[in-house]
Amino acid sequence: MNSDDTQERPTERVGQVVEQVGHVVEHAGHAVGQTVEGIGAYIRSQRELADVSLRQLARTAGVSNPYLSQIERGLRKPSAEILQQIAKGLRISAEALYVRAGILDERPASVVTDAVLADPTLTERQKQVLLDIYSTFRRENDQSVVPGTPDKE
Repeated sequence: MNSDDTQERPTERVGQVVEQVGHVVEHAGHAVGQTVEGIGAYIRSQRELADVSLRQLARTAGVSNPYLSQIERGLRKPSAEILQQIAKGLRISAEALYVRAGILDERPASVVTDAVLADPTLTERQKQVLLDIYSTFRRENDQSVVPGTPDKE
């Protein structure tokens, strides 16, 4: 082995590591891009289901038409505050938008939770109060169950 071979190997290794890091960064950027596009497409679909125009939603959410359009097209990532305003304008759960945007982790689904969140006749405040009461009852029932004894019906 000559001295040129030993000098090239560390350089080759550095090149390989740089290439691997580049792939990781590219993958992370792609995942973030999918989240941004995903939240925008979700907002657009919810807006269309609610039969609300882009202009109406922008006005109720307190954002400009172009900004909302950019969010829906996946060009902008809205803040948690903007997502909350959009959720109010669409009368959907802000939590659902936070999960879609990657701000919150998804909680285990429950038929009751899903039904409350999907009910278009309830306000966001009513939904939150119902879910808070429901979770309180669940916690109390979990604490009152003693292992090894049959459940009370």
